[in-house]
Amino acid sequence: MTNVLNKFWLLLLPLLLSACAQQPVTCVCEHPQVNQPPSSSRPAVTVPPAKDREAFEKLIKYFATQVKKEWGEDDYLVASKHQYVKYIDGYRTRAHIDFDKGKIWVSTVAQYQPKARLKNAIVETLLMPADPSKVDLFSDKKVVMSGKPFLLGQVVDQDGKAVEWQWRANRFAEYLLNNRLTMKRLKKGHAYYVEIDMVQDHLSQREYQYAHLIREASRRYQIDEDLIYAIIKTESSFNPYAVSHAGAYGLMQVIPKTAGADVFKLVKNRNDIPTRDYLFDPANNIDTGAAYFHILKNRYLREVVNPTTRHYSMISAYNGGTGGVLSTFDRDRKQAMRELNALSPTQVYQALTTEHPKAEARRYLQKVLYFQKEFNAGNL
Repeated sequence: MTNVLNKFWLLLLPLLLSACAQQPVTCVCEHPQVNQPPSSSRPAVTVPPAKDREAFEKLIKYFATQVKKEWGEDDYLVASKHQYVKYIDGYRTRAHIDFDKGKIWVSTVAQYQPKARLKNAIVETLLMPADPSKVDLFSDKKVVMSGKPFLLGQVVDQDGKAVEWQWRANRFAEYLLNNRLTMKRLKKGHAYYVEIDMVQDHLSQREYQYAHLIREASRRYQIDEDLIYAIIKTESSFNPYAVSHAGAYGLMQVIPKTAGADVFKLVKNRNDIPTRDYLFDPANNIDTGAAYFHILKNRYLREVVNPTTRHYSMISAYNGGTGGVLSTFDRDRKQAMRELNALSPTQVYQALTTEHPKAEARRYLQKVLYFQKEFNAGNL
């Protein structure tokens, strides 16, 4: 039964799961299509339309039920934008990475051979692949270790050495179990776990992995590098496995049915939408996020006259939609645009950070601008 449900899950998850992201655009303007040469990214497979909403919800509940059955309601964790969470071993063992704190926890509630289960999970986590599409975050399937490990350079062993090969991962796992094994009491019993500190510059290590992709997307779509960096930092802390309950995927947290669909239609000249696996590919994700900014700049917000005002509006629209930006100034789109253009950039910033209808969007603009400043100061 588990295998059958997992297969259904893999088929249906791209439509449903995954709190940011680009809201549906409510622009009614008629501008020419934004034409840019398609990137060299892999083509996506068309996502089938939803047929049974109730069935989807049951599949989501199935995953949560299996986890809570082993861990209890209070210790239930699920992957999110800044958190990697992967269960294996009948949902009894899990890896949890907090990319903001730079911490890794590998835990098990299994009472039979817990050390052996932890060792296996530690090795799988240390050697997890750099390609997120190869890891199913919403089942208990094992992690297939292949290619260059994603965490390479972000974690070092007891000798201060990077963990790239299985023999070193095995040795480090044994060291952790012999020296750092801890027990934690849960409402349902107790769990054994080890805690691993990531290196101090773990964020920079992840940034380096994607620097060339950001540079290429910046040139391709004429979007500033510092903006792309700041968006990725805000959205995912450079976690390529990032997912959200709004249905956003990957580094730049792209929603397939909104921003993804716009990019495919207006930039790629395609009539389908990107799949989960397509957006989990870092090259595709960064390309799509940058292309969406190109659409915001040259289509939905091209009537914004002042470049700084347009910059603020683009950032806010990436999170809360163009409609959210305009509704900050007036319910009527044309009047909103006139009022926006009549204000100074400082006044627009003040409005978007205090009067935007969504609190998340108000904070979002502040965060992104802060990280842009940090990047330009060499601190990001």
